[in-house]
Amino acid sequence: MFVNSIIPYYSPLNRNKNTIKPAFNAQSPKITDAKQKEYADLRVFHHHIYEFKKGIRNLILTTEKAVYRKPIEERLQNENIAYVIHDIGKNKINVYFGAPQCVDVVRTLNPKLNELTAEQDFILGIMLGYDRVKQCERYLNIKNNIIKLHSK
Repeated sequence: MFVNSIIPYYSPLNRNKNTIKPAFNAQSPKITDAKQKEYADLRVFHHHIYEFKKGIRNLILTTEKAVYRKPIEERLQNENIAYVIHDIGKNKINVYFGAPQCVDVVRTLNPKLNELTAEQDFILGIMLGYDRVKQCERYLNIKNNIIKLHSK
């Protein structure tokens, strides 16, 4: 496939501002359907990396397809970003990444989110940047057995 993008080109030698000049003409590398699907499936993951690197968030939790575990780990390692991955069934993983101190706290928590204590649930929610008042309401609802985390 040849890429031939056209941009307006102005040269002092050619005073006609409407002259068109190709920007470049190169053969693009072949992108497989599998790579395109992976890129589409991991678009949110890549955006979360952008947000972390810009300082928008200190800790990110994203749920991804387990088949992408290797490329996810490779990207986080290449970016030198601390992370921990928890399996949540056959086909899904929870990926936590961000500041090393935050990831270290996540490592102390139960990997099954529905088995967290009320306090752990509260801490995790605050670390992920959830609304503080809503996290306080959630904490109180869990403590008063209005919300049940443990599935038994």
